[in-house]
Amino acid sequence: MSIPSRRAPLVLFVAFPQVGLLDLTGPQSTFWVASKNLLKAGLPGYERQTVSLHGGLIQTAEGVGVDTRPFSDFDGCEIDTIVVPGAPYILAALDEAEETVDWIRAKSRLARRTTSVCTGAFLLAKAGLLEGKRVATHWAMCEELQRRYPALSLDSEAIYVQQGATWTSAGVTAGIDLALALIEDDCGRPVAMQVAKELVVFLKRPGGSAQHSALLQAQASDTATFDELHLWLADHLGMPGLSVSVLAERVCMSPRNFSRVYKQKTGNSPYKALEMFRVEAARRLLENSGHNVDQIARQCGFADEERMRVAFHRNLGISPSDYRKRYLAGAEAE
Repeated sequence: MSIPSRRAPLVLFVAFPQVGLLDLTGPQSTFWVASKNLLKAGLPGYERQTVSLHGGLIQTAEGVGVDTRPFSDFDGCEIDTIVVPGAPYILAALDEAEETVDWIRAKSRLARRTTSVCTGAFLLAKAGLLEGKRVATHWAMCEELQRRYPALSLDSEAIYVQQGATWTSAGVTAGIDLALALIEDDCGRPVAMQVAKELVVFLKRPGGSAQHSALLQAQASDTATFDELHLWLADHLGMPGLSVSVLAERVCMSPRNFSRVYKQKTGNSPYKALEMFRVEAARRLLENSGHNVDQIARQCGFADEERMRVAFHRNLGISPSDYRKRYLAGAEAE
């Protein structure tokens, strides 16, 4: 825990015209809650400042103005963390951000760590901070970031990635996950979990978590017909006898009609959706629990370890045991 130094660490949030509002305010709110809790405990919180090239009011992409201080106000200051948000139209913003990129490049050499949220990774990449590093960004911009900066390595699944003093995160709300991870790195897990609880972030996602969940994908169709069923399913994967017939009964349909309508509405068969939900639940347990593979298989509704192994190979191209080893190796590297 590095925070108990009597001096409040300085965290600078970089703003620029058309910056994404939630990219900026999600981490700001997270550090604010952490500071509030630390001060209650008699510890220094974080000094939080929003900065821009010339200071003054910066218009976000959403149309909300954000008051900022100029970069020059912090010349000679000891900077702990730089947070660089993204923007919905990052490529246009990038063309007009040369001086901001220059500042990020220079100050990153002096700061303890430099971080990006969402497409803020484009600014870090343009500053030359991501060459040879594993990087996260918004899933929709992965290909463009890799095309423009081929020397970096995109992790299109990760919520956030730490590579030494450089941290990058996935899109928008993943900035909250990133900020929680930074706070945990500074203050320990109990403080970070208390912040998550106060923010009503029910699950503090680890960096290796996938950007897409089976539930989100199931809800991405043009109908809410099966939303309630999906929420129920996520909580009952280990229920004995869970089958397509049971799912059909939950929505008062015959199994045949249910299978037809479900496929039409979601693009997947009920059997495939059930398997995807189970694989995702098993992934979370492999990442975050000490249960062995057989225990996880049964807890997630697979009849045995072998059936889970087949499902993992079919969906992920890897066995559950190798998935856990790879995840743990990545976590240790971070």
